[in-house]
Amino acid sequence: MTLLDPDQDLKQKIYDIFHAHKGRYGYRRITYALRNDGIQVNHKRVQRLMIEQGLKSKVRPKRYKSYRGRVGKVAPDLLERKFHAEKPNQKWVTDVTEFKVDNQKVYLSPVIDLFNQEVVSYEVRKSVALPLVTDMLKSAISKLSKNERPIIHSDQGWQYQNQAYQAQIRAQGLSQSMSRKGNCLDNAVAENFFGILKTEMYHNEKFRNADKLIEAIKEYIEYYNNDRIKQKLKGLSPIAYRNQALKAA
Repeated sequence: MTLLDPDQDLKQKIYDIFHAHKGRYGYRRITYALRNDGIQVNHKRVQRLMIEQGLKSKVRPKRYKSYRGRVGKVAPDLLERKFHAEKPNQKWVTDVTEFKVDNQKVYLSPVIDLFNQEVVSYEVRKSVALPLVTDMLKSAISKLSKNERPIIHSDQGWQYQNQAYQAQIRAQGLSQSMSRKGNCLDNAVAENFFGILKTEMYHNEKFRNADKLIEAIKEYIEYYNNDRIKQKLKGLSPIAYRNQALKAA
């Protein structure tokens, strides 16, 4: 007589969640997803059942460096690694990362809100020229309400020392902040986002050309904002967390 596996149904649910998110969820995030579906389960049990099924989430990469020395005005570090924000559009972080495909390079420049780690705005292009960041900033600013004046924090990359970029910030009454030289931890949230994105949709994947990669990045950011749950956001996606907070306010 064949004994039934008491964990069979749970294993199937774990398997389905893992593959629905293309291997991007580890055991902690899968535990949150199960709880969101009304299944109360311990994370250690989920971890064990994932190991039994050979389900392992993806791993993380190397960073692009835009620092070229002092080429303009360097702003002080106003953020001081205080990555918590009390409300949306209070503190933003930004950075640029690089991808390679088919002998071409692709660059992504996002603005991330520290309240819920939502990608507020972004540009993704085959050129790292200045409009990559100035157009991104223009788009992000257009989403602010009349009285919102966030700090916008970056590293000391040449783009952020540029006069045109800094003029945009001043014109809107925003406060510019920069990491100390050589301190990537001062911009850890942006670095972490790039690590997640590259682990989950770029590394170990094959793209026919740069245009296909750009398309995949856009799809991933849509997924990240709307569907990808985060433990720090009580098991909600960035946009769901923001909407919940605004309803409660």
